[in-house]
Amino acid sequence: MTLSERSISRRSAVAAGLGIFASLGLAACGSSETAGSAPASSSSADEQVDETVQIDADAYDQLIDSIPAADDAKIAASTWATKVKDAGVLRVGGVQTSMLFSLLNEKDGVLRGFDAGLSQMLARYIMGDAAKIEDTQVTSDTRESVLQNDQVDVVFATYSINDDRKKVISFAGPYYTTQQSILVMADNKDINSVDDLAGKNVAAQSGSTGPAILEEFAPKATVQEFKTDEEARTALSQGRVNAYVIDTNMLLGSMVRQPGKYRLAGDPFGPVDAYGIGLPLDSDGVAFVNEFLQKIEDEGMWADLWQVCIGDRAGIDDVPEPPAIGA
Repeated sequence: MTLSERSISRRSAVAAGLGIFASLGLAACGSSETAGSAPASSSSADEQVDETVQIDADAYDQLIDSIPAADDAKIAASTWATKVKDAGVLRVGGVQTSMLFSLLNEKDGVLRGFDAGLSQMLARYIMGDAAKIEDTQVTSDTRESVLQNDQVDVVFATYSINDDRKKVISFAGPYYTTQQSILVMADNKDINSVDDLAGKNVAAQSGSTGPAILEEFAPKATVQEFKTDEEARTALSQGRVNAYVIDTNMLLGSMVRQPGKYRLAGDPFGPVDAYGIGLPLDSDGVAFVNEFLQKIEDEGMWADLWQVCIGDRAGIDDVPEPPAIGA
């Protein structure tokens, strides 16, 4: 079976159980299982049955292995890429617990997800072998230091680009964007946009950007803050709040874990958060990685990776447009 046939077959199977998301437009969706965060525990009362829609590992692996290697001239033109190829391994800073972006399969020991896939494609592009990766786990607090200390060559970790970080490291990309979205129970018909949050009890995660964004976009909502994603979703499931707002792919991860239980209400909203690929400060690897990103976008591989990692699992057929590289 070809990758295309697998994708069509997988989408049909998942859409049957998750048809409520099929019409969702995600022009600016993104992850938000941030670096170092783990998927919510399955031990709570409302999550004892694991119904997670698993990634199609065969389709994923076939896609990664389809990336052609760069020619010798391209490698030689980049000091960064030459160093990686001479070392024979791409040292990647990332995570192992992000449901959609980088999750370790304990059965075969392979990381799969959107970020993991991009790093594996890059390793194959440089060395002709996606397995030539040395993974180092990072957290939100260590992403800059591992680059500054030359412990890794590159960081893929839903890494938001901002001016403070650009003082100490460089970014390729952006390769993905995210905004806030609204999660409600699947049978909730009252909330269909951010305007409908007025007068409602709305959960947000303390320490996230959610409370401030709700204050701006839904000032008449009553916001209740929770320490963890799991606590906020439990409050929603128990009817103690009417909706939960956090960034889109955190909510997509929840829907992948428990298909049919929730739905996204309306379009994403709020400021756009762009994810970049971390590289050493002023590295010529930025130009090399940007050229790689442009190549996989132009050839449809970015879209294929999104579909396998996210779209097929959440019953979404409309692939979002990638952000402009270098923007």
